[in-house]
Amino acid sequence: MTDTARRAAVLGSPITHSLSPVLHRAAYTALGLDDWSYDRHEVDEATLSEFFAALDQDPAWAGLSLTMPLKRAVIPLLDEVTETAASVEAVNTVVLTEDRRRIGHNTDIPGIEAALRERGVERTPSAAILGAGATASSALAALARICDGPVFVYVRSEARADEMRGWGERLGVDVRTASWTRAEEALAAPLVIATTPAGATDDLAAAVPEAPGTLFDVLYHPWPTPLAAAWSARGGAVVGGLDLLVHQAVLQVELMTGRTPAPLTAMRTAGEAALAAR
Repeated sequence: MTDTARRAAVLGSPITHSLSPVLHRAAYTALGLDDWSYDRHEVDEATLSEFFAALDQDPAWAGLSLTMPLKRAVIPLLDEVTETAASVEAVNTVVLTEDRRRIGHNTDIPGIEAALRERGVERTPSAAILGAGATASSALAALARICDGPVFVYVRSEARADEMRGWGERLGVDVRTASWTRAEEALAAPLVIATTPAGATDDLAAAVPEAPGTLFDVLYHPWPTPLAAAWSARGGAVVGGLDLLVHQAVLQVELMTGRTPAPLTAMRTAGEAALAAR
């Protein structure tokens, strides 16, 4: 690497199928950052501290993207966490400053907003969330900014229900929880955000109403999910996981490189091509 070369990477476990390298490298090419590199590293909670200790030995590091299970585990290793990330105690982006400070950001929350806004969803009178993991809390934080009424959350355990109600209190959102056995009810909401793993919502595809609102399914592979396909067939608007991945990556690129705006179209095109090749 040259003296001006910079490096970034995505960390997580499992990490093999992450599209982040495709998106970030496409951005570097479009921005003319030929001396920047972006890789993926298999890192879990047990090895995260060791990986971070090695960062200080290489001043070329500019930033990191974090996926599960690291979004909360990373927080004790940081010098600063932004207000947005602190609001859900989840960091998916770490920027390494020139004086080697580690700043934690959350680009999932504004990424969700941007993906919805791109599809014409500026406000919603109410919403439903399927699932209650880390992505669900970020979705709730995004809804805190655009939802005028209650958010109904469908979960599989009372512990998860308690957690989501707690996030609602913290974020100022009227969260109303219900058992996953009633998940079909969620589909009548004007905005539905599915945050569950692959296969979890497949049984709901047959219950899509005749005139659905907007579905935001955070999965991107395989795509479309049965729920997304059924939703589109009924004429409903669908926002996919690639939309979220691209929009949050755009913000990551801007934070890490200092270059704005990041090339959204080039990044989306690269992501679509990579998915088509799988």
